[in-house]
Amino acid sequence: MIGFEHIRRMSRISPSKIVFLIIDGLGGLPHPETGKTELESARKPNLNHIARNSICGLIDPVGPGITPGSAPGHLAIFGYDPVQYHIGRGVMEALGIDVELKPDDIAARGNFCTVDDKGIITHRRAGRISTDKNTVLCRLLSHIAVEGVEMSVLPVKEHRFVLILRGEALSPELGDSDPQQLGQAPKKIEALSPQARKTAEIANEFVSQAAGLLQGKSPANMVLLRGFSRRPHVPSISEIYKLKPAAIAAYPMYRGLARLVGMKVLPGDESITEQLSSLHRHYAKHDFFFIHFKSTDARGEDGDFEAKVQAIEELDKALPALLELDPDVLVVTGDHSTPATLAMHSWHPVPFMLKSKWCRPDNVAEFSEQACLVGGMGRFPATEIMPLAMANALKLDKFGA
Repeated sequence: MIGFEHIRRMSRISPSKIVFLIIDGLGGLPHPETGKTELESARKPNLNHIARNSICGLIDPVGPGITPGSAPGHLAIFGYDPVQYHIGRGVMEALGIDVELKPDDIAARGNFCTVDDKGIITHRRAGRISTDKNTVLCRLLSHIAVEGVEMSVLPVKEHRFVLILRGEALSPELGDSDPQQLGQAPKKIEALSPQARKTAEIANEFVSQAAGLLQGKSPANMVLLRGFSRRPHVPSISEIYKLKPAAIAAYPMYRGLARLVGMKVLPGDESITEQLSSLHRHYAKHDFFFIHFKSTDARGEDGDFEAKVQAIEELDKALPALLELDPDVLVVTGDHSTPATLAMHSWHPVPFMLKSKWCRPDNVAEFSEQACLVGGMGRFPATEIMPLAMANALKLDKFGA
């Protein structure tokens, strides 16, 4: 991977437009009855049309065999080494709901969850409770007080909330309480360094008090915390690539991630139709767009194969609104795989395609895992997507004399 110091020198401003359509949790696994993945099962004439005019392949967001979280998956697509730029989920959730984090604040991502009478997790997302219910519960948890720290409990969306800790001598070097599996009890939050012992005690006391307040409020009768973090310094996409970048994302975490790398967050709700309308309205003002489609990941995590197929078909029907803009470079891929048969993120490589006037289209005739396996790009690291897109947009000068 060529370093940012070289990319900065090579990048140049041009009128060409780049659009990244990120289909969250795109990759899947074959259904046991049909032998086809969700992407292979879906009716998707527009995605297939793009594939026939693209160069295709499979990407590894972090590396072969490594299951990526959403943040590392997206950061890699934007050209950031996800190991070097390891950013906690809490910070991105907080930025996604417009929280102004102070330099020493600690933010954590929270889930309301369901536990049985033995304290075992039966649903990590409390049945995806409504955001209104979440708001009521966050108001209840805001009564929790722990000596030596100021706490804020803020609703995000559905089952998600943010916990912010503000005080002296706090550390983000904490483990998660979320085992990210059903059938287990929430974990005790562990200090990962001696400096973090005080913060671990505070976080565990918060969880203990939350459990008492939520008792009897099933399905949201417990909390899970993960991604303790401070806001890091991350070089912006504008600084590295000389772009005017914008993001159209409905879910707060992805809006927060976009802000963190210097994108202007544009309005747009969960409807892909409305997101593409927002793209049309702002197309003249920016030269790089990140569009985030969430439904595929959510349905995959729910283990609902048919619903994930339907989400892909919903996206495909909306694509003519994108194709009529005819961006100079169009990249379609995902941040990770979320097979419905696993009902969680997985390590499997993700389908990728890039369409531009200057690419060398291969013989791939449809957008799917099997088809992209033999695409012209082969299997490659996701961190190489940004330089590839920049080159196809004629925004990179040559390297060396």
